[in-house]
Amino acid sequence: MTSRPRLVLASASSGRLATLRRAGLDPEVVVSGVDESGISASVTDTVRCLARRKAHAVAAGLSPPPALVLGCDSLLELDGTPYGKPTSAADAIARWRRMSGHTGTLHTGHCVVETESGRAVEGVGSTLVRFADISVAEIEAYVATGEPQLVAGAFTLDGLGGAFVDGVEGDPHNVVGLSLPLLRRLLADLDIRWYDLWTDRPAP
Repeated sequence: MTSRPRLVLASASSGRLATLRRAGLDPEVVVSGVDESGISASVTDTVRCLARRKAHAVAAGLSPPPALVLGCDSLLELDGTPYGKPTSAADAIARWRRMSGHTGTLHTGHCVVETESGRAVEGVGSTLVRFADISVAEIEAYVATGEPQLVAGAFTLDGLGGAFVDGVEGDPHNVVGLSLPLLRRLLADLDIRWYDLWTDRPAP
């Protein structure tokens, strides 16, 4: 058995970190600092490009030992328009008035860079999200918590916003910001076995 690979998460997202930890992984966190503006592309191409930029930016600055660097980026697509984090409370309220009672698609780009070989793999996970029909009072109360301003799409599935989501079609982890099944497949493309990343798997 090989030793457990070093995993680095190129993201400040607490949701992504918690998702990986619940899945038995314990990544280091190195925030990329990549500028997320200035990309003119489709929603899926945008999240793929940003995930790639984040992963490669962090990989370039790491010192040995070798690592697997994971970059991710998420956007909500609603009626053909992409939405990241709201710019203000007022923006979050306006956003939720559009989202209430409608269905959007949460897209998350993933890129994994293997620093030792320089190989990289990437993909996009997409999950349909059915938003509940909620009142203005509920919207204002939720936005007042500050949570919507912290996340792409202005909602969470694993936090206070979960009560305002009627259902999802696809991988629910992807809505939190990281698709575990997609990540497992990407790692397999790099000949990395998913279970070798588990923290409770004994080293040789």
